Amino acid sequence: MNILIVSTSDIYGGAAVAAFRLMHALRSCGDNVTMIVRDKQSADDHVVPAGAKQLNRFYFYWERGNIFLQNRFSKKNLFDISIANTGHSITGLPIFKEADVVHLHWINQGMLSVDEVGKILSSGKKVVWTMHDMWSFTGICHHAGTCRNYLQSCGNCPYLVTNSPDDLSHRLFVKKQAAYKKGAITFVACSNWLKELALKSPLTKGHRVVSIPNPINTELYHPQDKSAVRKQLNLPEDRKIVLFAAVKASDPRKGIDYLLEASRLITKHPNNIVYLIAGTHGEELAEKLNLPAHSMGFVPSDRMAEVYNAADLFVTPSLQENLPNTLMEAMACGTPCVGFNIGGIPEMISHKKNGYLVKYKDAEDLANGILWTLYQADTETLSANAREKVLQEYAQESIAMQYKDIYSRS
Repeated sequence: MNILIVSTSDIYGGAAVAAFRLMHALRSCGDNVTMIVRDKQSADDHVVPAGAKQLNRFYFYWERGNIFLQNRFSKKNLFDISIANTGHSITGLPIFKEADVVHLHWINQGMLSVDEVGKILSSGKKVVWTMHDMWSFTGICHHAGTCRNYLQSCGNCPYLVTNSPDDLSHRLFVKKQAAYKKGAITFVACSNWLKELALKSPLTKGHRVVSIPNPINTELYHPQDKSAVRKQLNLPEDRKIVLFAAVKASDPRKGIDYLLEASRLITKHPNNIVYLIAGTHGEELAEKLNLPAHSMGFVPSDRMAEVYNAADLFVTPSLQENLPNTLMEAMACGTPCVGFNIGGIPEMISHKKNGYLVKYKDAEDLANGILWTLYQADTETLSANAREKVLQEYAQESIAMQYKDIYSRS
């Protein structure tokens, strides 16, 4: 079977990493899989750039510029929405014509336009679309928050400076409806939480919606000797290490304000905690924390397993999440996790069984969760349960077989 995976990037960002891992999981099962991307950052021969870098930049800035103008030159919400008014044309490419299945992932910021999605559907090929956020079934937003306008046809969008019943979000919603009618889509949510939201949108009506989690290589991400890893990374062996990781560690959507407040509350208790931060701009966060902190900067994915194993706990106070790869990676390494009860996180963390599920936006409970996991819980049991959860539900071989079943029935 010839499968074409379509993604904005191959290894930058959680959605891209998930798509990249799926490509390799399917290839290990004997399928011929190629990935086409706007932004190629790996050296993988099976990843094909959609166009020249200059053209990529043009499409990216053309879309962002239009959003900037629509919002009256305000940078607020600039990357919370996408309008897919431009992008690459892939339907004329040989790799598209040879494909039996076209598998879309995160295709925003100049990869594909809504018009191109319509052309893909008009081709008659089997189309699967893995949803890494809400954009495919809303007008323009990636996360609707408390807004429920997408349950009808959007409009009055809270992300727009000037909104109305017939604003940009409504117009794009209608445009998506027209495009989606040109063929059949199997929408795949990475969590049951996202699946239930997608089923409520008119944009998925008449299409199939299922839930399959992201895959992970459990041989790459596995428990290692903590003392040896700490020595290798030059980290203290006599401290409790709390790891926080994000592509951009200073991103407010990752809940850093709550992490900072939790850190302040923790200082009221005797502790020997040090924070370890992985991600760009990590030094900004390290300077604000009330406890000792060490920023590692951006860490390549092939080195992150060591970082997870160095930690006693992984904390993810993210305010918007689907099924975070970082949480899955930490659990695969046997590192207990603490995270907010939001999105797909409660499908991963079983409270006080493999981690601690925190009340949403509750810094005090976040502090309690960190302290409980580090000083009160049976760490060996939490670690074993976390690893077992990943082996049972997220191992790449199992996920690949679930997708193969989808392909055969789409």
